[in-house]
Amino acid sequence: MDAPQDEKTGAAERGPCVRPRRSRLSAEREAEIYGAVLALLCEVGYEALTMDAVAARTRASKATLYRKWQGKPRLVAAAIRHNRPFDFEGLDTGSLAGDLYELTTRIGQAKKDTDLVRAVVPAVSKDTGLAEAFRDLMQQDRSAIDALFERAVRRGEAAADCPARPYLPHLLLGSVIARSLIDLTEPDAAFLKQYVDAVILPALRQR
Repeated sequence: MDAPQDEKTGAAERGPCVRPRRSRLSAEREAEIYGAVLALLCEVGYEALTMDAVAARTRASKATLYRKWQGKPRLVAAAIRHNRPFDFEGLDTGSLAGDLYELTTRIGQAKKDTDLVRAVVPAVSKDTGLAEAFRDLMQQDRSAIDALFERAVRRGEAAADCPARPYLPHLLLGSVIARSLIDLTEPDAAFLKQYVDAVILPALRQR
């Protein structure tokens, strides 16, 4: 079956003197591809997922997929980030406590997709390409968290030199992960608020 017109690459059909055309995928087309990647992850897992399978599921050429994402690791990382139910950018409730309550709530909501988590998390520790792709994408989240902290310092709500600052992303993720591993239950809003009040806020105010 032919790929959509904007994804054909057939250099041989264009002849040796014609420069290949670099087509751009629309936002809708990218979203379609991301959805197919996540579905395949849940069906077969990361290791068994192939670019051939993604191309077949989305009726796209492999050349298009590689040109846009370079390979499976970056495609998978981009799909997960695109489809997660939250974003840290622009979050500003006006207070450090409010920002932290909102952040932990959003992280907790994202963890509910357990099938996807099971499919990808083990592969991150084994696949250096996937780990690097996630690290690059998560840098945006780190920048947003840094901005949150700087606002808190300017408002006098956090100590600029507190030793816990580099570990704020770890503290935020720990509020969600540890609850399910230790207590065998998902973190609810009451638990997350208590965790922020008892652990994260005191740590950020320490000099």
